[in-house]
Amino acid sequence: MYIPEDKIRDVLTYESLIPVIRQALMDYSAGAVDQPPRSVLRVKDQQGEPSGWFAVMPAIAGEVMGVKTVTFFPGNSSSGLHTHMAIIELLRRSTGEPLAVMDGRLITEMRTAAVSAVAVEALAQPGAKTLGILGSGVQARSHIEALRLVWPAFREAGSIRIWSRNPQKAAVLAEETGAVAVAIEEASACDVVVTVTSATEPVLLGKWLSPQSLVVAVGAVGAQLRELDDEVMTGHLIAESRQGVERESGDAILSRAEVQAELGEVLAGKATLPASGRRVFKSVGMAIEDITAARLVWSLLESN
Repeated sequence: MYIPEDKIRDVLTYESLIPVIRQALMDYSAGAVDQPPRSVLRVKDQQGEPSGWFAVMPAIAGEVMGVKTVTFFPGNSSSGLHTHMAIIELLRRSTGEPLAVMDGRLITEMRTAAVSAVAVEALAQPGAKTLGILGSGVQARSHIEALRLVWPAFREAGSIRIWSRNPQKAAVLAEETGAVAVAIEEASACDVVVTVTSATEPVLLGKWLSPQSLVVAVGAVGAQLRELDDEVMTGHLIAESRQGVERESGDAILSRAEVQAELGEVLAGKATLPASGRRVFKSVGMAIEDITAARLVWSLLESN
């Protein structure tokens, strides 16, 4: 059975996705998931110039196993194509029987925002009232939707401030979502700051942050890529995956910041957080998140 994006969009919601992602993160940190590091190949065009990358992400968990193949071609945006595209194959663990093949683009988009929503629920200070978004693309929009679901204060007028290197795109997104387009210093001073940029060098500076802020860093996946400067990285660092961040996050590698805990450990009560001070959550994406979302989509369609 092939499941295209339109059918996925019909059944997949953040209300159903966020709880299963939360459990998947705890399962991962508890050692209940078999997931090797993702394999990444750089892609060159016919002239030998780098044009994108191609990654393979397998995982086994519960009664299923699966693999996502995903591509990232930044030049696609100039021709109206998505920069990220993916396919997910879902199989029965007990027999290896293929259950479904489905488009993975929307799943990747939504599971990324769902992970951030779980992180904000667990890590943001209780009194957090403002959300800063650095970026104005697909992930900026999906994060606004997911975070408003789990944090009611972000539904209030003027609580979300958006900055982008493209001011026009920031203004459009702000108008469409009821947010406010602002300068980067103002967006960075919010209680929760989400970075969803395509930056290769730091855009978020620690001197702009409030002392008790939570930074949710989603962009800049790559050992030489950064969104955050060294001062940001002096905060208490929580990883989606310790192995993934230590292997794939330039923000952590180049600043030599040490991961203090995995999010799944915090959720399970196996790691404690300091009562005060900045917290930084770094997300690089994991196969178990994709397989969990694909399992949910498959089960929802099977039940209809």
